[in-house]
Amino acid sequence: MNILVLGGTGAMGAPLSKLLVASGNNVYVTSRSAHKSCERLHYLQGNAKDEIFLKACLSRMHYDAIVDFMSYSTNQFDRRARLLLQSTKQYIFISSARIFAESKVPLTENSPRLLETVQDLEYKKTDEYALAKARQEDILYQSGFSNYTIVRPSVTYNTYRLQLGALEKENWLYRALKGRCIVFSNDIADKYTAMTHGDDVAKAICAVIGKRECLKQSYNIVTDNSLKWQDILTIYLCAIEEFTGKCPKVVMSDETIKLKDKKFKYQVIYARRLNRKFDNTKIEKVYHEKFISPKEGLSIALKDFLKDPLFHSINWKYEAWSDNISKEYTPLSEIPTLRNKFMYLCYRHQVGWIFKASQGLWHRLKNIHNFMIL
Repeated sequence: MNILVLGGTGAMGAPLSKLLVASGNNVYVTSRSAHKSCERLHYLQGNAKDEIFLKACLSRMHYDAIVDFMSYSTNQFDRRARLLLQSTKQYIFISSARIFAESKVPLTENSPRLLETVQDLEYKKTDEYALAKARQEDILYQSGFSNYTIVRPSVTYNTYRLQLGALEKENWLYRALKGRCIVFSNDIADKYTAMTHGDDVAKAICAVIGKRECLKQSYNIVTDNSLKWQDILTIYLCAIEEFTGKCPKVVMSDETIKLKDKKFKYQVIYARRLNRKFDNTKIEKVYHEKFISPKEGLSIALKDFLKDPLFHSINWKYEAWSDNISKEYTPLSEIPTLRNKFMYLCYRHQVGWIFKASQGLWHRLKNIHNFMIL
């Protein structure tokens, strides 16, 4: 089969592409960065959100399947849904298990969604990730096409994606390896989550590709082995101690530091603060392998990461907030650039407004400088 994978270099897309190639398919993967193509695995460099680039990709051939990992606004998706559906025999839309409302019983594919049940009118006015994915599912349901399959992963992890509640590894693991306290929060610690290995999600997506019985269907691709975030933390601590010989210290706050960052407000309230347990009976009828348990999978993934730790950019504002709670200081020699040092000091001493004011002044001076050059 000829398969197009839009945005296929992440925690799910990368293993999926390899699996599809190993099964004898010709795979075309879009990526904004350059990658070396090899036999049957072809990289198309560009942004799949760009309509000109997307149309160029779709004009190459009529694909047997398109797997779409892109994160769209609802308006963006509405403009391209018909084109995508017309360009393939099967369109696999990567939605999210975050669309569901909290439930006292394990969630199934037909469980109530936040979009229909949430009472928070301000939230419903937004196009936040969970609401956007639900609205985009509705666009497919109402499209008049029947060649789509909706899959809903939950919190996925792999060697380089290790979340703790609302925190990425750069917000908690980096601190631990530098000898500072992990700062976690009571508002999330006792909530259940269904962390699922990216490789398992990729295998399950493979299982629905090319199957007529999977058309016009939705599947929750998640483990049915949910753990509390506090248990996830314990798994991490044990793995770090086994690998390094030292167990990091943990400081608990009442609320996650992510709430200080307004753009993550709804992710915390309507994702990480909700209990998530799933019934994955439906996907098990198509994908017959067992999902690796979070206890085993997370431990292996973290130890693999510790063999060659590679972090993305560190948010020094978050480090300052965490240090405030743990009553620690990050050495300025650890922080690159004068701007980041200044930002850290402002937020560490709870005068972040000074940094914000300085940024406004800096941008005004920069604009004046650019105007004078013109």
